[in-house]
Amino acid sequence: MRGLKEERWGEVGSKFAHLTSVHPCYSERAHFKFARVHLPVAPKCNIQCRFCTRSLNKCEYRPGVAGCIDTPEQALKRVEDAAKKFGDGLRVVGIAGPGEPLFNEATFEAFRLVRERFPDLILCVASNGLLLPDTVGALSELGVRTVTVTINAVSPETAAKIYAWVRYGGETLRGVEGVRLLLKKQYEGVRLATENGMLVKINTVLIPEINDKEVEEIAKRVKEAGAILMNVIPLIPLHEFKDRRPPTCEELREVRQKASKYLPQFRLCRQCRADAVGIPGVEVHEWERCGSPAVASEYFHG
Repeated sequence: MRGLKEERWGEVGSKFAHLTSVHPCYSERAHFKFARVHLPVAPKCNIQCRFCTRSLNKCEYRPGVAGCIDTPEQALKRVEDAAKKFGDGLRVVGIAGPGEPLFNEATFEAFRLVRERFPDLILCVASNGLLLPDTVGALSELGVRTVTVTINAVSPETAAKIYAWVRYGGETLRGVEGVRLLLKKQYEGVRLATENGMLVKINTVLIPEINDKEVEEIAKRVKEAGAILMNVIPLIPLHEFKDRRPPTCEELREVRQKASKYLPQFRLCRQCRADAVGIPGVEVHEWERCGSPAVASEYFHG
């Protein structure tokens, strides 16, 4: 598969082919063939990324955005509608926000309902990792098989530049104290999810002049913890980082090349909405109907 180191991916694919070959966020071929549906049931978040602005709207195509918040029952109806539309082409049901899925009880109820109604679909969650060690048992019992953890730093000093605060156990932690806890939980969560038989992909937001020198080390550490795939995605300048520049194509290529020494790199990420549905490689984005500028596909495809 183009963009992945064949010898590394071959080992992963042979062991987990029943999952990776049909998951459009794990396989470049599946990206253009199979559909996924994201369930927007998780509005609350337990960290504040300096680049993140959550929103409910119909036009923006990015993480942290959904048109509405579903109840678990409404989310099940969303899956039923997608199953009618895509038939056997629908393979993945994911929860990716618009907040932190593991910080919202509706996530677990939605997974339970979907599992009962569609036992053959792959359940997938995208998390910042803070609560992953605490919830990995529950996720495993629900049949969640694939997990994406967003990890943007190795050192607390770098992480403190990226995260404004971390909320855990009813307490809000700021500065290095908060991010130390976050980093510890993230890497621990990757290891525990792997030990529970889940496939773990790592998302890393590339922020020039902040974490660009740490991405290779992130890849090394998550590989040691059990991750099988990495997805380096460009910064979308928002919130406190609205005036920062996104990485160039060359910067993305360089960082991915370095990180590929440790993990295969997924290069087709579309940075989807929390209510996205369809085949990622062929779907039409709402931005074309809202007047928002479309980012050149080669930027994301690297």
